[in-house]
This record gives sequence, structure tokens and C-alpha cells, in this order.
Amino acid sequence: MGEVTDYLATLDGPDGEAVRRVYAVARGLAPEAEEGRSYGMAALLLHGKGYASAVVAKQHLSLFPFSGRILPGLADRLGGFDWAKGTLRFSADHQVPEDLLRTIFAARISEIESSMRKR
Repeated sequence: MGEVTDYLATLDGPDGEAVRRVYAVARGLAPEAEEGRSYGMAALLLHGKGYASAVVAKQHLSLFPFSGRILPGLADRLGGFDWAKGTLRFSADHQVPEDLLRTIFAARISEIESSMRKR
């Protein structure tokens, strides 16, 4: 078991399914990602860096790509969602389309891999 697996085990209903879906897409793009914590949240880590996290909050669900550059770069595709530079808020009734999730996660993978090459 890992941090993400343990967190997902605490969730049920539509919110739980929506969060599981986000993690499934993230894992599909980076199956080598490991479970851990980043910024105090259960998260998938890629090369030790925060890659993806999705959590249930009191009034919404949140997706964290652990980058302040990705979502602003996709502003034209985020209509209908409440977002800030580091988080995308959604709900079980208004989920992030899979193609947008893939774009977000692919951009984060690219950032992480780029930072690894610079070392």
C-alpha cells in the first residue's frame, strides 16, 4: 500500500470515483510514478517530484499538477472550471475531460523530465 492507495480507500461515492479517475489517467501516462506525499497531500511522484494529486475538499474536488505554469498555459481550455495557477477545482458532476487531464499530466511530465536533464 502507498499514500495514494490509502487515501483512495477512504473515499466512496461519486466523489471517490471522480478522484480515482484522475489518478487512473495520471498513472496511465506515467506508470513508473510512485506513491508518496507532496505539500502534505497523497500524491504521485515522478523522479521524486510532485506529479499529480487529486483530493476531496468540503465543497469541491481539486486537482494539483504541482506546477504554477501548466494551468495558466491552458486557460483557454479551462472555461467552466474554477482554477488558480496551482489547482483546478471540479466536481463529480462536472469532471475534467480525459483529454484535458492527459494534456495537464503530459505537460507536468515534460517539466519534470526537463528539470532532470538540467542536472
